[in-house]
Amino acid sequence: MEWMQLLETLAIVCPLVFLGGLVDAVAGGGGLITLPAYLLAGLPAHNAAATNKCGNAFGTFLATGRFIRRGQVHLPSALAGGLGALAGAWIGAELNMIMPEQALYFLMLAIVPVMAVFLLFKRDFGAQDRSGQFSRGQLIAMAVGIGLAIGAYDGFFGPGAGTFLMLAFTGLCKFDLLTASGNTKVANSASNLASLVTFALAGKVLWVVGIPAALCGIAGNYVGSSIALKGGAKIIRPMFFVVLTLLVARLVYDLAV
Repeated sequence: MEWMQLLETLAIVCPLVFLGGLVDAVAGGGGLITLPAYLLAGLPAHNAAATNKCGNAFGTFLATGRFIRRGQVHLPSALAGGLGALAGAWIGAELNMIMPEQALYFLMLAIVPVMAVFLLFKRDFGAQDRSGQFSRGQLIAMAVGIGLAIGAYDGFFGPGAGTFLMLAFTGLCKFDLLTASGNTKVANSASNLASLVTFALAGKVLWVVGIPAALCGIAGNYVGSSIALKGGAKIIRPMFFVVLTLLVARLVYDLAV
């Protein structure tokens, strides 16, 4: 890649990766912004997916560390969810090769509006931590199931996986939104690391783009995690609607082209 082409690519990618990192740290779903950024800059699809992992992974690691240091993570269930996500992502990738992808698009178009309506009317959703009604073993078992299911979705399709993880940790495990956000960061870090290593070994990562993008992703995640930790559910909840709207737009666009 020549210098002028590289500068043009970074001018498109870096601001959007910063914005994606900020959104991802607050409510998940930053990939809805960052992956299209690489495609908009003209990267081939495989290189875009691989370099996107480089741009996002390190920022997610930073946000995860901040949530852990602040104690806003239920570590046993978060680690269980991460292990489940690793296995689920592998299963999803295998399913991707044998199942029609368009069927999942239509499924998601049906599910996302339902989630938006639920969040709109369930105003106390994630306001309090009610996870104490479950034993530690129950929380770990649910977290493994969440990781497997959404990890499989992530491996098969991808967009919005972080948002779905957060909704699942809140709706099923009854964590408050802030703790659910922390658990999501741990699970996402595990899957991002595995994906990045896989893509790197295959030679698909464009490091000359990925490293500057990673720095912007780190900055975006730092700002976003600060907003989330200070604002809690008041900030996270409205951001959900932004991410779900982006997800619907992305699904409709992908179906139309």
